[in-house]
Amino acid sequence: MFENKENRTELSELGEFGLIDHLAKHIGLSHPSTLKGIGDDAAVIDQGNGQVTLVTTDMLTEGVHFDLGYVPLKHLGYKAISVNLSDICAMNGRPAQVVVGLGLSNRFSLEAVEELYAGMKLACERYNVDLVGGDTTTSRAGLVLSITAIGTAAKNKVAYRSGAQENDIIILSGDLGGAYMGLQLLEREKEVFKANPSAQPDLEGFDYILERQLKPEPRLDIVELLDSLGIIPTSMIDVSDGLASEILHICKQSGYGADLYIEKIPLDPMTISTADAFNLEPVTCGMSGGEDYELLFTIKASDFEKLQNNPLITPIGHITGKGERARLITPQKEAIEITAQGWKHF
Repeated sequence: MFENKENRTELSELGEFGLIDHLAKHIGLSHPSTLKGIGDDAAVIDQGNGQVTLVTTDMLTEGVHFDLGYVPLKHLGYKAISVNLSDICAMNGRPAQVVVGLGLSNRFSLEAVEELYAGMKLACERYNVDLVGGDTTTSRAGLVLSITAIGTAAKNKVAYRSGAQENDIIILSGDLGGAYMGLQLLEREKEVFKANPSAQPDLEGFDYILERQLKPEPRLDIVELLDSLGIIPTSMIDVSDGLASEILHICKQSGYGADLYIEKIPLDPMTISTADAFNLEPVTCGMSGGEDYELLFTIKASDFEKLQNNPLITPIGHITGKGERARLITPQKEAIEITAQGWKHF
């Protein structure tokens, strides 16, 4: 069937999330066991015994999500699993199984595929996850990975993006911007190599930000911490597309605004120094860089004392009134409206 070019709408006009919203409008749910479909980090399916199954899928395509010029196959395999497990964690759940879809061109040898799977196996072993199946096919567009992760959670403990309430405290695990600066470093060295193939990469001393880019870790430890303290997040999301984008998701789906404080946004010293060397604003890298896979969540103010001074997390703001905007507050009390500047598909 040929499309009518006069009525053609470019995908770039919608963007990734606009496309998802547009398609979701035409998809209904008919099974009572489907508690949540499109629109969160994972679908939620009721098991009928107080437990739910969480299902999420993600694709990584060569030339878009990774560059095999500097990404080792073993690291890529590990990352492919990790980023999907992160989506299960972002629902306040625990991952249990993964299914792997793999598209390969004929330039990949058996040994290369074994190296890729070695990384997947390492991630599965680290997080006690079973690789239970998948599919392989030929690809004419380079390497394509599609991972489906399956997890579980107590039905009354699932954290959706839509649950934030006014005066909730906004919490962030870990620190931001490191993955983005690791990517800038790798891209710089790629350009140096292209100009001079005999040049040796200058990566010594940058282990932290390189690992943040090449080997991210899902924050299952935060899910375990919250459970041990008896805290159920009112909302939660993982930081894959940048803090700005993620807080806007929570605000949009919850219907409330948010105030984030610039001086509270956690940045590693190496991230700051590398951003300075690249003439980039460190806070901007933290707000818009993406791929940190930290957990952004909200809790009731009455639960904050349980988490206060915990080194794994940082309170960075609070939820404001219904229908209000998400804002970044400077030390001078200037309020800047937050707009998403992170990664954009299409």
